[in-house]
Amino acid sequence: MIKVAFFAEILIEDFDGASRTMFQIINRINPAHFSYLFIHGKGPTRLNEHKAVCIPTLNSVLSKEYSISVPAFGKEQLNKTLNNFQPDVIHISTPSLLGFFALRYAQKHNIPVISIYHTNFISYVPYYFRKFSALINPIQRWMRGTLTKFYNACDQVYVPSQSMILQLKSFGVEDTKINLWQRGIDLNVFNPKKRDKSRIQQRTGNNKPNVLFTSRLVWEKNLETLIAIYTRLQKQDIDHNFIIAGDGPARIEMERLMPDAIFLGRLDHQELATVYASSDVFVFTSTSETYGNVVVEAMASGLPCVIADAGGSADLINHRHTGYKCSANNAEDYAIHIKLLLADPELHHVIRSASLQQAQSLDWQKLTEKYFQDIQRLAQQTSRDLIWAAC
Repeated sequence: MIKVAFFAEILIEDFDGASRTMFQIINRINPAHFSYLFIHGKGPTRLNEHKAVCIPTLNSVLSKEYSISVPAFGKEQLNKTLNNFQPDVIHISTPSLLGFFALRYAQKHNIPVISIYHTNFISYVPYYFRKFSALINPIQRWMRGTLTKFYNACDQVYVPSQSMILQLKSFGVEDTKINLWQRGIDLNVFNPKKRDKSRIQQRTGNNKPNVLFTSRLVWEKNLETLIAIYTRLQKQDIDHNFIIAGDGPARIEMERLMPDAIFLGRLDHQELATVYASSDVFVFTSTSETYGNVVVEAMASGLPCVIADAGGSADLINHRHTGYKCSANNAEDYAIHIKLLLADPELHHVIRSASLQQAQSLDWQKLTEKYFQDIQRLAQQTSRDLIWAAC
């Protein structure tokens, strides 16, 4: 039995893209081969057959949605729990206070560490510190140094896109630590068969084409550009519905600035799958994604995408073949390509077919099998090291 201590800030399945990725792993743990101990700030006290430990948190000053785990508040009990569990491998999801606590524990006890690069934190700095512009460069330098120190201390780092691999290498993360590990898609949930025009018409009240955006509604997702796209399409009298799926602190202001948009709030996977498949164009303006789960969900649903040419999402689209990539903050660029897709059914069909084919090649089962194989390899490495030490 291989024992894994899994550290994460938040373990709530549909909280965000990072959480959904983690649960693709969690829901595939074979209890006959693996025993997991989950340590987190927010989440349940058990996950399937595995124990979970909640530790104290503080509210984040940067985002109301997120909190920061503070292992120092329960350090003695946490060390005791880990010592009793005796993990063979440690999985760390985030280079946070909790992440560095886990890393120090691993180093002290000679335990291998695996991590997944979920969030492009450094891209958020210009937004959060926009009122203190003199701090942006120093904070980004500090973050680059912190990330480099953290990931170079790991044995293996899964990174979801080539863009993010290049970014980490430019920070100074060692090439030998990095592995490309893309995200998969549940094709039973997200697929064109979920298309139901009558159901979406109940939401819109009409049969106009639907332009969809889905994400957490937080300003660091480049929502200013999304609002500008909406405004341009409104002024150009393009026959369409502009649909927003998702929720977050920016929603109230967005509703004020986008009075004719249709806000659906947060949807579960089944509802969201129907909305994707029943829409006509997907627009995504975020420049801070490490991967872009929602882009793959849209592609798998047969929905042509018009996205920002920035961040990990850009790696998912072959421009003019599987979708369109636009100058990140240029609302007119997005509007031009949205209009192209709405006006030309043949073009829409070609782009849709190519993007659907690409999405169908992404298989969560294969990706998680690689993860568990690597966990087993790292655990065996620990065993070999102990044998050599005993000799």
